[in-house]
Amino acid sequence: MTMEQHSTSIPPILYGTAWKEDDTQRLVLQALTLGFKGIDTANQRRHYFEEGVGLGIQQFLKSSQKTRSDLFIQTKFTSVHGQDHRKPYDEFDSLTNQVKQSFASSLEHLQTDYIDSYILHGPALSYGIIDSDLEIWQTMEALVLDGKVKVLGISNVNIEQIEALYKKASLKPSFIQNRCFAASKWDQDVRLFCKKHNIIYQGFSLLTANQPYLLTPYMRSLSAQYNKTIPQVIFRFALQIGILALTGTTNPQHMTDDLNIDDFELSSEDIQSIENIVNE
Repeated sequence: MTMEQHSTSIPPILYGTAWKEDDTQRLVLQALTLGFKGIDTANQRRHYFEEGVGLGIQQFLKSSQKTRSDLFIQTKFTSVHGQDHRKPYDEFDSLTNQVKQSFASSLEHLQTDYIDSYILHGPALSYGIIDSDLEIWQTMEALVLDGKVKVLGISNVNIEQIEALYKKASLKPSFIQNRCFAASKWDQDVRLFCKKHNIIYQGFSLLTANQPYLLTPYMRSLSAQYNKTIPQVIFRFALQIGILALTGTTNPQHMTDDLNIDDFELSSEDIQSIENIVNE
């Protein structure tokens, strides 16, 4: 399943809204105004201000000719261990009810009646998939069956976890979202699993997690060769190998740059070299 074939129209890059706090509304409006169509957030007040995302989206829709259906909105259910004291549900209620409460709160924050992509923010443990993960996933599946969510995904998983979830889930994930490290050949084992099972791999921290490798003479030479910034080269690389990239930049020029990667193509040799950048 390519990004174009997917039942929901999926943009080639998403704007990530973590750690924006009081600037969230302004930055979401700025990103949408500059041309982003996909927004990633979470109902996790510790790292995201989902309500601010909703305010930015509404401000954009009021000031443009666009409608809700022109946008791709992705949010997440975050379990208790990922939350601070500002939880969007009763932590003593059942997991099923926690998901329902969190989702209802997300719709309210985002001022919408459906979510394009609903992500489980991560399994309960750093290894394995346990019964509580499956209970959460089944409740998320029910939201799809009710027509309130288009597709599901999971983030922060290793290859064993995604294999286990894939085996047990009735509705398979459409997305896997991971922090993407060059040191693991850009999460190669999970990406290959995604490719095999028609899942779209979303990569975040493509720049911030890999800075030592991106500031090398090799990357500077590629930047000069293609007359693009190093981030543009990385986002183009991601696009060409099937990664749906997230960017969280707050700089309007960088936002514009990140969207402007359609007018060049990396050679297969350069793709291979970036995949193996740790050894360059």
